Amino acid sequence: MCGIVGILGGHEAAPRLVEALSRLEYRGYDSAGIATLHEGRLDRRRAVGKLVNLSDRLVHEPLYGRAGIGHTRWATHGAPTERNAHPHRAGRVAVVHNGIIENFRELRDELQAAGIAHETETDTETVALLAERYLNEGLSPRDAAEQTIARLEGAYALCFLFEGEDDLLVAARKGSPLAIGHGDGEVFVGSDAIALAPMTDRITYLDEGDHAIISRTSVEIRDEAGQIANRPVKIVHLDAAKIDKGGYKHFMAKEIAEQPNVITDTLDAYLTETGIALPPPGLDLRKVDRLTLVACGTAFYACMTAKYWFETLARLPVDVDVASEFRYREPPVSPESVALFVSQSGETADTLAALRYCSGKAASIGAVVNVVESSIARESDHVLPLYAGPEIGVASTKAFSCQLTVLLILALKAAHDRGHLSDEGLAEKIAQLRTLPGLMNQALTIEEPASALSRRLSEARDVLFLGRGQMFPLAHEGALKMKEISYIHAEAYASGELKHGPIALVDEHVPVIVMAPRDHLYDKTVSNMQEVMARGGKVLLISDKSGIRQAGDGLWASLTLPEIDPLLAPILYAIPAQLLAYHTAVAKGTDVDQPRNLAKSVTVE
Repeated sequence: MCGIVGILGGHEAAPRLVEALSRLEYRGYDSAGIATLHEGRLDRRRAVGKLVNLSDRLVHEPLYGRAGIGHTRWATHGAPTERNAHPHRAGRVAVVHNGIIENFRELRDELQAAGIAHETETDTETVALLAERYLNEGLSPRDAAEQTIARLEGAYALCFLFEGEDDLLVAARKGSPLAIGHGDGEVFVGSDAIALAPMTDRITYLDEGDHAIISRTSVEIRDEAGQIANRPVKIVHLDAAKIDKGGYKHFMAKEIAEQPNVITDTLDAYLTETGIALPPPGLDLRKVDRLTLVACGTAFYACMTAKYWFETLARLPVDVDVASEFRYREPPVSPESVALFVSQSGETADTLAALRYCSGKAASIGAVVNVVESSIARESDHVLPLYAGPEIGVASTKAFSCQLTVLLILALKAAHDRGHLSDEGLAEKIAQLRTLPGLMNQALTIEEPASALSRRLSEARDVLFLGRGQMFPLAHEGALKMKEISYIHAEAYASGELKHGPIALVDEHVPVIVMAPRDHLYDKTVSNMQEVMARGGKVLLISDKSGIRQAGDGLWASLTLPEIDPLLAPILYAIPAQLLAYHTAVAKGTDVDQPRNLAKSVTVE
């Protein structure tokens, strides 16, 4: 969601703040702003819309000073206006904030009763006003910040800047990520290491409830109880080239194209010459009575797919839940079960809350994450990293295919360890996995016909996706991609459910995208397609050569993928789903990498 940056540096802060914020654009935002200190005086600039609008304003109204804070805002409380944009200022205090202050109304009423008025609709302004009030009562900036933090309820990552204090930042986190970067006589604060990558690779991650008193020469971190907490400094290697579009028009296009490489990296990390090696201490599923998979959005559809694998291969019962429902339903958790949480960022608020609910109830907690220093990773017993590299586009592509790959590898290991897959059977499956990057490269060659079809899809108001078995979750993922970046209404259904209602939607204006490799369910899928075509529906079939040949006449269009073991098909068939959504969005002229109202990392409820 919102992006936060802070700098105590040796050079002008404003251009560095804007550069760091540009590296956080992927998180989603609708306004941006910075505040700096120059000769002890606090000043700020804010703008609605893209970061370029803030950059334009700074050309005409520059800010000077070597200390500053910056923010990209994704609106929660209050409309996306300049008045509601961060940093928020009250007298001598400027604040940037990611999260939601749940008791801000109570604090607002208290301040109003003391004659302190609000100017904005936001919860964050209350934080600045409260800190200014404590300053007026004679507290030091550090004490004012600490007293303010102690009054807050909810989720937050905060950074305070005080007038007259050129060598002080106060940062705090509870429920939202925050990192401190260590430079040479400089210190930085960022929502994640990506923002700080050009300035330093030495990073300290604040733990839940921590706050930090920061100067150019020292960082004092205290835990929620107020005790000194020595958090380690870690070297985080982020290749700047991976955060660049690399000649592609959009990050999403680049990330789709990177999938064969990142799948290769993922396979190399988990597969050995003789089997599968999980990161230590190794997740043991031999005596587990149930596996619970919890995630949000695209990661949820990866979990839905994995349910087929675990139950079919390992004969392990699986529950799959949307994190936001799981955490409030408070389901019983077997002490013989394992709970596995899947998240690209590792900071998804609902998924993290669900993890904390299961902690101490399940036999162990596992995390499938792309950011190994994330909150979800740090609070798990077992971490299964993705090797997708930084994913900047809001619509997940390469992280999704890596999630599927890691979950399939885990399912195969569980099947072997539980006695349902022989040594020879496992070796065969591993050999098939090794062919996946090459098949994905072949699948990417459909981009030109997918682009041509997408121009026709862009004229539709509604699109249906159909799939059976393992392709049913992928149909959901295809519909989600189409919705989130092209803004076309899209829905997914199990092919066998077509006659139970969805067929009423079918007419000549509704494209029906069928994802159907030629597997043991294919004949039934062909029957469903015939039902659609008999009612004038336009069927776009995604299958292999033999599948398209068997479908016969009457198709509106088709996309041909290489033949693949049905077990691996969901990973391969993610590519045409992504390409169709991407090129449809391009044809419509929408903002592919930062679609409206969406954020990459959802760190608030």
